[in-house]
Amino acid sequence: MEETMTHKERLLTAINHEEPDRVPLCAWFTPEAEKKVLRHLGVESDQTDMYKAAGGPLPILMDHDFLISWMGPCTSYYASPDDEYTDEWGIGWKWFRYGTEGSYTEMVRRPLAEITDPSEFSMPDFSKADRFAGVKQLISQYGNEYGIMAGVACTLFELAWYLRGMETVLMDMVANKDFMHGYLDRLMHWIEVAGRTFVKLGVDIIWIGDDFGTQDRMLIKPELFREFFKPRYAKLFQEWKTINPNVKIAFHSDGYIYPIIGDLIEVGLDILNPVQPKSMDPAKIKKEFGKHLTLWGTVDIQEVLPFGTPTDVANEVKLRVRTAGKGGGLIIAPAHNIQAQVPLENILAFYNAVKEYGRYPIREDLDSPSGS
Repeated sequence: MEETMTHKERLLTAINHEEPDRVPLCAWFTPEAEKKVLRHLGVESDQTDMYKAAGGPLPILMDHDFLISWMGPCTSYYASPDDEYTDEWGIGWKWFRYGTEGSYTEMVRRPLAEITDPSEFSMPDFSKADRFAGVKQLISQYGNEYGIMAGVACTLFELAWYLRGMETVLMDMVANKDFMHGYLDRLMHWIEVAGRTFVKLGVDIIWIGDDFGTQDRMLIKPELFREFFKPRYAKLFQEWKTINPNVKIAFHSDGYIYPIIGDLIEVGLDILNPVQPKSMDPAKIKKEFGKHLTLWGTVDIQEVLPFGTPTDVANEVKLRVRTAGKGGGLIIAPAHNIQAQVPLENILAFYNAVKEYGRYPIREDLDSPSGS
């Protein structure tokens, strides 16, 4: 079927809670899955471009509706092919294999584990112009056709414990509050500088993120979120929307974060990612918060994509379109990276199902049991 909107028009229409020609889509991949799809498309590449500043070719080849320029701590995961490496923050990383199909990195050195004063460390300089060459390229080359997003996840909470250790940071929030406030204020500098620059350059969306959820509960009490993180996010969001009232703000957290969704809306959030369906019901989130939030994600990556059939994947897409897509406000995507073990036919089934079943107006038979 003919598509009647540009990718950018489709994305912005959905975010503004109107129905575009179809649900906008995207996906992101581990390096092994990225290479698998590229090779299927006839692109022989050993590069892992998905988390680089200009995003690589896969999003365009797979007809995504926006392109992401990545910056900050989230780019450290695949920063080097060396067995062990140290990123620009001083965090030590090591590669590990799982099974025969994939690999991942884990943090093995925490440079700030022992500090007692927040002034004891320095941070990378995010004011350097060359850091923004990738996003400038995307805006110049693709900004009329595609939405452009700045991906600056692992923003504060995650960065704090990446540098210092999870147990230490959890203790700091309870027993070392003055230190923790000073520490977070210092960490804020990188995202203030980077975010301000991205918004001035003209990105459509700025995407921050910190994982506050486990599978079925929050990592910290909502009261601690409201004490340490909510006011800092509010400050960032207010500044960015003062610079450009039209910029949209997305927030990522895996897992169950239902108790703080209202807080995020209160400080100006526009888009929630990934609405992990094994942790939070996307239909419930849509019903309760859909007037304020666009849901980005919703497709199960824990069971359906890796272990289901292509039919299972198509039915998952139908379910999310039917229960979260009406009236716009949905960007459909897997609820995290597509992993190495996900069969190629399931990856392709996701894309094909979005194109077939994600068109507006949503097909009436998707509302019937036979269409779910």
